[in-house]
Amino acid sequence: MLLRLDTTDSRPLHEQVAGAIRRAIAEGECAPGDRLPPARELSRALGVNANTVLRGLRALRDEGVLEFRRGRGVTVTEAADQRSRLLERARQLAADAAHLGYSRNDLIEMIRGLS
Repeated sequence: MLLRLDTTDSRPLHEQVAGAIRRAIAEGECAPGDRLPPARELSRALGVNANTVLRGLRALRDEGVLEFRRGRGVTVTEAADQRSRLLERARQLAADAAHLGYSRNDLIEMIRGLS
């Protein structure tokens, strides 16, 4: 799994780590059921602290993208592929709304109006 961070990105490093893993899943480098390398190995590859990697992994676990299992490591969930596509579409929608001058709150209100 080839992960890389953008040194010009202003987002916190743990968010960049989570984004890099999301990209790897979206691009098919990691499939549902695949086990990720240990956090220490990821931290060495990315050049960041292991705690930063763990924080990014926990965020992905909370999103339902990853599953932590004692003795089995961190694996990509079956729902990750679908969730990854949906999150990417949501991010694109937010970017499109911002381009048109709408705030995230405006977008949220638009979505609430759909129900």
